[in-house]
Amino acid sequence: MSEIRCAWVGSDPLYIAYHDKEWGVPVYDDRQLLAKLILDGAQAGLSWITVLRKRDNYYKAFDNFDPLKMAAYDEVKFEELMNNPGIIRNRQKINSAIKNAQAYLKLKEELGSFSAFLWGFVDGRPTQNAWPTLANLPAKTPVSEAMSKTLKKRGFSFVGPTICYAFMQAVGMVNDHTIDCFRYHDLK
Repeated sequence: MSEIRCAWVGSDPLYIAYHDKEWGVPVYDDRQLLAKLILDGAQAGLSWITVLRKRDNYYKAFDNFDPLKMAAYDEVKFEELMNNPGIIRNRQKINSAIKNAQAYLKLKEELGSFSAFLWGFVDGRPTQNAWPTLANLPAKTPVSEAMSKTLKKRGFSFVGPTICYAFMQAVGMVNDHTIDCFRYHDLK
């Protein structure tokens, strides 16, 4: 008998591995959080599987999401990214990644920890939800709206409330595995 998973997973082995090993697992590393926030922004208007299939290419193209390198990207690097078929070649999304690296560095300089800043929105620990079905999951919440507003004020882009909520789910700030999913209890 196979384990029950969240209804959004489907049968793609990459998606199954992502769900089973990553989605909803708390992430506290500053740079990993930056990478995940940028990748969630890249998803805007697309399905997550599209970004997931290109994720390794993103890490290569964006210097492993090194914020110092990214913040210094010039027009030559920008054009290189725009011509890279391994990533989503959207001018606004690429600009956003660079802008977000710059905003990240400013925030780190001011506050010290990107992780503490982000996790502060959930009082430093995962919110334990108990959704019976996928239909119950919200697209955004007052907390994701507050995060979005604050990130935008700090110069980040592609961080609307829906993107922020998807990010919060991905990095374990909320446990949004449905209650019938085997990962719900693992992460509770």
